[in-house]
Amino acid sequence: MASVGLTGGAFYNHFPSKQALFDALIGEEASNSADLLAVDNGTPGGDLGKRLRSYLSTYHALHPESGCALPTLGPEIARATPAARNEVEKSLKRIQKSWSAHIDEPDAAWAVMAQCVGALLLARTVESERTRREILSSSRRFLGEALGIDTLK
Repeated sequence: MASVGLTGGAFYNHFPSKQALFDALIGEEASNSADLLAVDNGTPGGDLGKRLRSYLSTYHALHPESGCALPTLGPEIARATPAARNEVEKSLKRIQKSWSAHIDEPDAAWAVMAQCVGALLLARTVESERTRREILSSSRRFLGEALGIDTLK
């Protein structure tokens, strides 16, 4: 608390507990991710490719502080309060609904989301840049072929 210039009392004026702070942060980050990843339905097809390319990028893998929280905080979110998990679920459903409108298959949208989170998690765990690039580029190629999005291949 001292590093951000707050006393314990000031903290508890804003949040009743550390868990409440975590829940608020997770809800905010999930909403931010949905804002970044949801596809504008007015843009035919290409917008999804842009979102996937950005998500499966080396920049995103190397900058977890400015990217998706799921690969980093997934296990902690799974142990969070029902309210926090509900906020994450709402955001994930928003992305899934948006993507399924472009994929024309709701199950495939969930699978693409899982592929993206898993690929990013793997890319963040390896040491070598070469392996990181292989993971991300192979995931982009696979999804590009599966979804018929040329900009991912």
